Amino acid sequence: MEKLMADLKAQIIEQLNLQEVAPESIGNDQSLFSKEGLGLDSIDALELIVLLQQHYNLRIANPEQGPQIFQSVRTMATYITANQTVQA
Repeated sequence: MEKLMADLKAQIIEQLNLQEVAPESIGNDQSLFSKEGLGLDSIDALELIVLLQQHYNLRIANPEQGPQIFQSVRTMATYITANQTVQA
């Protein structure tokens, strides 16, 4: 799980073009969308959905799950771990 969270941090920075943010500066439980956290917005949420599709072959079936899934790096990692199928 730790490696997955580290990978996610790097992928979020790359996907959202956040060069001014270092992966180690993002806390595992830090809010991604609050002003105290990364301060992401709805456009960034769409980019995170694309990230899950491209890197983990996951689609969010129920859009109402989005706020829970994208609350923090840890909640994203938990979702990926619970929903990713083994790829051959």
